[in-house]
Amino acid sequence: MSEQSTTAQETNPNDAPPVLVEFEDGIAWVTLNRPHKRNAINPGIVYSMLKTMEDLEVDDRCKVLVLTGAGDAFSAGMDLREYFRGTDNDPKERVKLFRANGQWQWRMLRHYSKPTIAMVNGWCFGGAFTPLVSCDLAIAAEEATFGLSEINWGIIPAGVVSRAVAQLVREREAMYYVMTGEKFDGKRAAQIGLVNEAVPLAQLRDRVRELAKVLMAKNPTVLRTAKIAHRIASEMTWEQAADYLMAKVDQSTFQDPENGRNTAMGQFLDEKTFKPGLETYRR
Repeated sequence: MSEQSTTAQETNPNDAPPVLVEFEDGIAWVTLNRPHKRNAINPGIVYSMLKTMEDLEVDDRCKVLVLTGAGDAFSAGMDLREYFRGTDNDPKERVKLFRANGQWQWRMLRHYSKPTIAMVNGWCFGGAFTPLVSCDLAIAAEEATFGLSEINWGIIPAGVVSRAVAQLVREREAMYYVMTGEKFDGKRAAQIGLVNEAVPLAQLRDRVRELAKVLMAKNPTVLRTAKIAHRIASEMTWEQAADYLMAKVDQSTFQDPENGRNTAMGQFLDEKTFKPGLETYRR
């Protein structure tokens, strides 16, 4: 069963909300909803995504957040007219808008308390790379089209796009696409590490649903701690990471209402009913 809700309204040809949320058995399908503009990110999407993410973080119907786009695009990146030109003469609004965009695209998304999956169903360009990379996992359609096209219209991949790409893609591949602006498909995105895997478009939603169910079977407290700990430890020295990660183990054990560590050890050592290398313990 599924249930739909929407966020704040914007004006578009269909008078539709800029972001849609559909709940399905623990999955919150969050859809950027400007298909007539290939879901280019404008102020309406920015502020709606910020509110949506704040709401879903405390909504028990959301166990896993999936980010995708309506129509034939994930997102064509930033809306040049509304996001850039529209704020050229309004410095106060520009500061507010840019801060809100950074908040949802990476400050919140990279450390979100619930698992996140980017489902790249089509066009993914420029500024869309930041939320793509910020999601924990990403599955793309083989037919999807990616590109860092900023060089073609006279700017660099700014915001934090270049930093986001450098997080996942080897330097030679990253430099090639940054400097040429050439597009590439979902298969290539998987080859260079930008997404986890690519599947035919007809199978995309089913594959993402399957992956979401795997995540929902895990201990949510430990899963949340594991993802955040990995992101933060990756930017530390080895000595700092060793101390930090041991502290995070203690924290997750203390905060876990399931007492997962002891339950799993009991099933493995005493009951001999659980193989941790092959499955999740009985919750």
